[in-house]
Amino acid sequence: MMRLLADLTIKMKGGQRKESVEEIAKEWQRMFPGRRMVPLRKIIEDTAFAEVRAQCSVANTGDVHACYRLMEYDRRLLEHIGGEFVVLESQANPEISVCQVAIRKKGAFVKDLIPAHER
Repeated sequence: MMRLLADLTIKMKGGQRKESVEEIAKEWQRMFPGRRMVPLRKIIEDTAFAEVRAQCSVANTGDVHACYRLMEYDRRLLEHIGGEFVVLESQANPEISVCQVAIRKKGAFVKDLIPAHER
């Protein structure tokens, strides 16, 4: 279902494939109702770091695996525009108030990024 919602967003917002990590991150950000919902924090070499401030249905539940499933939406958006998406810190964790995510180009090495649901 999350992939279908992402495909609808792509169609409605006209999501375009981008080349650089910065362009990919900005295009992902553009797909949301407002940039303040998903601010880009920094771009270092091949990685863009951002936050997801949207209200989350699994916030504070401790169920980081449910978060992983919900973030299929973002992974699908990034797949379409040429990127990879990894949730580093999840709002599902009661100690975290804002999701921390990383974005890289599609096919890039991401094994050094530890997803929240694998900790």
